[in-house]
Amino acid sequence: MNQDMDISTRKVILTMLKTQGSLAVSDMAEQLGVTEMAVRRHLNTLERDGLIQARLVRQAMGRPTKLYSLTEQADDLFPKKYKHLALDLLAELIEEAGEEQVERLFERRKERLIERYQQQMDGQQLSERVKILAEIQNANGYMVEWKSEEGDRYVIDEHNCPITKVANQYKYACNCELKMFQKLLNADVERTECLAKGGSKCSYTIRNN
Repeated sequence: MNQDMDISTRKVILTMLKTQGSLAVSDMAEQLGVTEMAVRRHLNTLERDGLIQARLVRQAMGRPTKLYSLTEQADDLFPKKYKHLALDLLAELIEEAGEEQVERLFERRKERLIERYQQQMDGQQLSERVKILAEIQNANGYMVEWKSEEGDRYVIDEHNCPITKVANQYKYACNCELKMFQKLLNADVERTECLAKGGSKCSYTIRNN
């Protein structure tokens, strides 16, 4: 039983790193509701198996923080497995804590992503912010194209959504992405097409406020 629980916890950690990007031990411990020592034990196993990697990030104050992320080897696990795992975990969370807790989870993910990318946007013109956002989303697997149109208007098209299965069932995921775009771009952003609603892509029209 304990071995099964350990394997399940490691799957959750891998899913967190897949959906949220690089995380510190403290971030994972808080979300899992376990001690940092317990998280480190699982990370040691995952690192030994070549599924995660660590890097030190210097802080303005205090000691450097070690952030963990998936390796390319771990990425191969997900096309067949992580969508179902994520949906199962969210369903369990709703059963245990209610749908509001799932909404809070998506909200926290949105705030974490904004915090991660905001510095790249600061001081940039809207056109540059749109370009940077497209590059970020491309790096995350969204297959993005963007263009400028007349009247200082821009369009971002996402031809792939790595979290389609989740977004199909939990529309709050799409709402959080829209809010994240609005915050990072500091602009009026409208979603005009959505993969989760049967569209051929996710399309966003962006104008200055």
